[in-house]
Amino acid sequence: MPVEASYLAAFIAGLLGGVHCLGMCGGIVGALTFGINSAPSDGSLPTKEPKKKLYPYVLAYNGGRLTSYTFAGLLMGGISMLASNLPVLHNIQFGLQIFAALFMIALGFYIGGWWAGLRKIEQAGGMIWKRIEPVSRKFIPVKSPFQAFILGTLWGWLPCGLVYTILFWSISTGNAIEGGLLMLSFGLGTLPMLLAMGVFAASLSSFIRKNWVRALAGGIIIAFGVFSLFNISLRLQA
Repeated sequence: MPVEASYLAAFIAGLLGGVHCLGMCGGIVGALTFGINSAPSDGSLPTKEPKKKLYPYVLAYNGGRLTSYTFAGLLMGGISMLASNLPVLHNIQFGLQIFAALFMIALGFYIGGWWAGLRKIEQAGGMIWKRIEPVSRKFIPVKSPFQAFILGTLWGWLPCGLVYTILFWSISTGNAIEGGLLMLSFGLGTLPMLLAMGVFAASLSSFIRKNWVRALAGGIIIAFGVFSLFNISLRLQA
């Protein structure tokens, strides 16, 4: 699959999987902004910061989240690159690519609403999150955009089937930089739903929830997965 097409597919996966992202991270973003208050010097009850003052916090949080995604992609892509350069691990690298393509197909079924098996993967990832979550509590309540950024980097490791699928997909790139860019593309696709909360987010959510939209998005991702398997089979026969 062309590299540019992979980035586009990852972006679409993030965009069309936005409803799932809103359900998992929307509450976190809401709690992040809701807890930011101004403290008047006259001792009266604090009032909420104007919305424009909340933007740096939301942007910092999502910047941290995308940083974690990109780092994870760099790591997985780097492992794949190492495997491709070692003759002993060459066949294992092909196996990882096949596994990633199958995960891509599973993602298509998940987004299309035809299969919910990725939720089991999220449950497995919860074991890692149990170790990270206590650390994140040390940065609450949020008092600065920097704290929001740190929280974003930690919350970027929340157990999420969508994230895990694209992460496995990054293995197939066989390159650390491309793996990182693939995860970054996915992360950018999730931004509209998390940044445009309110009326616009509700409208976008309503559109994405339409059966034909989910089916179309799922079909596109499945097609990319099948195409990847086809390319891998050609390379194995060569």
